[in-house]
Amino acid sequence: MSGHSKWHSIKHKKARVDAIRGKIFTRLIKELTVSARMGGGDPDMNPRLRTAKQAAKAANMPAKNIENAIKKGTGELPGVVYEEVVYEGYGPGGVALYLSALTDNKNRTVAEIRHLLSKNGGNLGESGCVAWMFEKKGYIKVEEANFDEEELFLISVDAGAEDMKTDDDEYYEIYTECDQLESVRAALENQNVIVSTAEITMIPQNTIKLEDKTAEQMLKLMDALDDHDDIQEVYANFDIDDEVFAKVAE
Repeated sequence: MSGHSKWHSIKHKKARVDAIRGKIFTRLIKELTVSARMGGGDPDMNPRLRTAKQAAKAANMPAKNIENAIKKGTGELPGVVYEEVVYEGYGPGGVALYLSALTDNKNRTVAEIRHLLSKNGGNLGESGCVAWMFEKKGYIKVEEANFDEEELFLISVDAGAEDMKTDDDEYYEIYTECDQLESVRAALENQNVIVSTAEITMIPQNTIKLEDKTAEQMLKLMDALDDHDDIQEVYANFDIDDEVFAKVAE
């Protein structure tokens, strides 16, 4: 199974900084609200909401904020109605981009996304133009220091996981079918494994290696997209060598 692109590791590092700034709360609140609206306010009966709630707690979001976001989704409190939208397109070097967004104004959001792409060497494409380049999977991260690799692998596979590998950040990465994510997570937690991340993700089936100016332009575009309030997730099929990344990130 192909792993995540370089941006995946960058994104998780960036998320920690965003969490400190409180910036990530906006995205989490939207996800809590939409999850509750679509599947109800009971996390035990709504896997998507359960995942969103756990992500909010991991980001140290106050319990009252979580509760209010859920109530806005169920209609117990007034709130903005968000729609789920997917945008597809291309970045510098022909990199495929798959963007997941939650918005209360699709016309505004698509105009802003188109502007960000064109400003940074990309362009917005038609629906379906790049989705086929990604595979939707369940994704779980566990810190290496928290568990033995062989034991973790056996528990994961027995619970229905497809694969496990180690990433650059000294985490174990566990991949599952989407409908097996919750059962694998539960099996791990029942064995006292501390799960750092559990989410549905889009994994590129192959990646494009970027160098120098193209790599720098791509990272600037990814930062701009990741900073947009309506975009929940940015998936891209590019990779950058550590040496090149260190150079362009200076």
